[in-house]
Amino acid sequence: MRTEMKKRIIAAVLAGMLIVSAGGCGNGTASSGNAVDNSNGMATESSAGQAIASARQDENADADTKEGGVTALSLMQEVNTGDEQIIDDNYRTWYEVFVYSFFDSDGDGIGDLNGLTEKLDYINDGDPATDTDLGCNGIWLMPVMPSTTYHKYDVTDYCDIDPEYGTMDDFKNLIAACHERGINVIIDLVMNHTSSQHEWFKTAADYLKNLPEGAEPDASECPYVDYYNFSKEMQGGYSKLDGTDWYYEAQFWSEMPDLNLGSQAVRDEFDKIVDFWLDLGVDGFRLDAAKEYYSGSVDKNVEVLSWFHSMVKEKKEDAYIVAEVWTDQNTYAKYYESGIDSCFDFSFADSTGTITSVLKNGSASSYGKALVNLQDNLSQYSDSYIDAPFYTNHDMARGAGYYSGDDSEKQTKIAQAMNLLMSGSAFLYYGEELGMKGSGKDENKRAPMYWSEDSADDGMCKGPADMDAIKMKYGALETQEKDGNSIYQFVKQTIKLRNEYPEIARGTVTFEESVSDDKVCVIKKTYSDSELLLVYNLAPESVEVDLSGVTAGEKSGSDLEVGGVLLTGTEEAVLQDGTLTMPGYSVVIVK
Repeated sequence: MRTEMKKRIIAAVLAGMLIVSAGGCGNGTASSGNAVDNSNGMATESSAGQAIASARQDENADADTKEGGVTALSLMQEVNTGDEQIIDDNYRTWYEVFVYSFFDSDGDGIGDLNGLTEKLDYINDGDPATDTDLGCNGIWLMPVMPSTTYHKYDVTDYCDIDPEYGTMDDFKNLIAACHERGINVIIDLVMNHTSSQHEWFKTAADYLKNLPEGAEPDASECPYVDYYNFSKEMQGGYSKLDGTDWYYEAQFWSEMPDLNLGSQAVRDEFDKIVDFWLDLGVDGFRLDAAKEYYSGSVDKNVEVLSWFHSMVKEKKEDAYIVAEVWTDQNTYAKYYESGIDSCFDFSFADSTGTITSVLKNGSASSYGKALVNLQDNLSQYSDSYIDAPFYTNHDMARGAGYYSGDDSEKQTKIAQAMNLLMSGSAFLYYGEELGMKGSGKDENKRAPMYWSEDSADDGMCKGPADMDAIKMKYGALETQEKDGNSIYQFVKQTIKLRNEYPEIARGTVTFEESVSDDKVCVIKKTYSDSELLLVYNLAPESVEVDLSGVTAGEKSGSDLEVGGVLLTGTEEAVLQDGTLTMPGYSVVIVK
């Protein structure tokens, strides 16, 4: 059966070559790539390409993935051949790392800084000529400071490294190795609260426990009583201070008391903390739980962020600051009044966000409209904002679990493209490039990086103690890197295109509504004097898109060219005379 199939493919290729030769027109190139600009060729060339594409589609998936066979990767590589154009600014592709679960260098089952350093070449090897790394040029480190928990969001010391992760020298080595590769590093800075075991809180608690009955706390006697929000009355989000009749604010957990960010003394502490980490070479900060600095008060939170932004930028003008403001778009847009670079774009993320909703039951056009609405919304409050799109993070179920059915893998792939091709600084949570699974309790969302199917292999982490056993849906890295149809290869190609075209991250969005519909979304990105089109087919079936009336820069109609493709299968995309034929769940860059 396979021999006969090969014969049919060869016959189709030969027939196509004969037709082109007989025609003697153009450059004699048949449709052998996944996207061919045939705008100046004869119709017979297109027929040859269609014959080859048809034969390829008949070939079964098992045969396609064999050595030397046609894969989505091989087709994408025929077109995605441009050089990276990396600009040294804050429009980057960031890789979120939970060090605890990433890579273990010392055999204790817990990921560490040296393990991350050892695996930096996986994220970015610093050599634009290679294609073995993901291509991310930024790393967001989830908390690395000393803590009493596995997640480390309850900080006990803001100026040290948790011993589970290594030493300060290990951190310095990591930063140096990142910078050698052109990778910027931002660290999680938890300003909303500390651990109850932080010396600030322990000192304040001891003072209150020994305060004479009826006496009021005096900051001149114990400055740390002003570092937190103590009250004699029980309020929402407050916990009882054992051994006293005092309560303290702790919005997330009784062991994480909230700081009083209105206190100048607290702000002075963070001024010194920022100095400490900037001196070590970090490139910015991710601000945890910014919405809860003053729970329920946008204006006060904006004021805190404005202070922090000014303070940091005076020290390092190009530092990158991104805040977690987990709320609706209309609300977090207002936080840009503070001047900070970015807020995470929650409206497009998670199982109920724009991306997932469009793919599961929405219209492709609604994606384009949402992009423009976002742009209009954020630009009301800042003319220098950098959106921070992401698809999932450590607090959300992983994206591979959002879809079911025959097209679930293709939807998982195209969702990553919809995120990574957005304007701004895009974020990718570790393991999403492999389609890792994990949902339910937080520990499951922070499972060990899936380097190998064998959990006993060197470097594999054991994961959080209370994590459930998770059955992965897709293969480990060692499997996916050999599979040209894998999620991993698709994500790599997406990041490659993001790095190749500065317009993708930095471009202003225009929605081409006249050529968009329920299946197709066409947007234009304009950056400096350059324009390109991003054409998304968000449906499972092939479509034809008439681009004859659409312009990209000074080009239109038959002058338009394919600049890149993202394919979830082994069917080609072809642009001819302004008409783009593209397979289901694909993206084509037209310029």
